[in-house]
Amino acid sequence: QLQKDLEEIKELLTKATRQRLRDVLMTEKHKLELEIKNQPPPKPKDVAEEEKSSLGGYTVKINNYGWDQSDKFIKIYISLNGVQKLPAENVQVNFTERSFDLLVKNLNGKNYTMTFNNLLKPISVEGSSRKVKTDMVLVMCRKKHEEKWECLTQVEKESKEKEKAAYDTSDPSEGLMNLLKKMYAEGDDEMKRTINKAWVESREKQSKGDIPMDI
Repeated sequence: QLQKDLEEIKELLTKATRQRLRDVLMTEKHKLELEIKNQPPPKPKDVAEEEKSSLGGYTVKINNYGWDQSDKFIKIYISLNGVQKLPAENVQVNFTERSFDLLVKNLNGKNYTMTFNNLLKPISVEGSSRKVKTDMVLVMCRKKHEEKWECLTQVEKESKEKEKAAYDTSDPSEGLMNLLKKMYAEGDDEMKRTINKAWVESREKQSKGDIPMDI
């Protein structure tokens, strides 16, 4: 762009006849030449691509995983194609007593992260580790106490308890109402319309049932 400006000024100089205009153009010409001279040389494409690659592109949050447990460990399995080809330092896991976060840097031009906060029970930071396998990262959380975990996090446990409380009721119709309320709250517009329609039809049937038959 600067080069084009310079060429245009040179062209104007050939046409300019008034000395004052020529002086202004000459000043701009010198400024542009100096600016062009101080510009860094353009990088070869492969170097630019390499630098871009080393930055690792954008960051992707990992949501899919599998988990299992033994007496001593909670094991989280994360599938990532080609992860075994990365340098060891590109796969990092930081543990605390009730959390861990995984960072996989520059895998196919992207960074991958996963964070687990509020683990259900405490883990041993020193005893926990990670293993890189073919197309997979295995996070090993060492249990502080050898006991069975019913789920991974405290949030999951609370969510399950709320659902159980919603369905556990001596009145079956109350349990159904709680279920419908939950479906309505979490459903899309179509779901809400369907529930509303069913509710109206149900009320109409009830009101008809309340009217004594004329014998």
